Amino acid sequence: MSPRPLEPLAKRLLKGVIALELAGVFGAYALFHKMNNSQESKNRFVPPPVYYQSNEWAGIYGIRERDHQAWSAKQE
Repeated sequence: MSPRPLEPLAKRLLKGVIALELAGVFGAYALFHKMNNSQESKNRFVPPPVYYQSNEWAGIYGIRERDHQAWSAKQE
């Protein structure tokens, strides 16, 4: 039994998996970028404590304080 007949199928499946992975990475980056730049979207997509805690785990500090200052200035 020769593995030749399965090669085209395997190549197509691998290309599909790679395309899905790339789409997922670009989608995650787009969501992160939108949440990082818009304070309204932070509350819409993810609960704020989760967003701030995940950034702090990644070593990005000061976002919570910056948002608090922006929201305080907006309310005044």
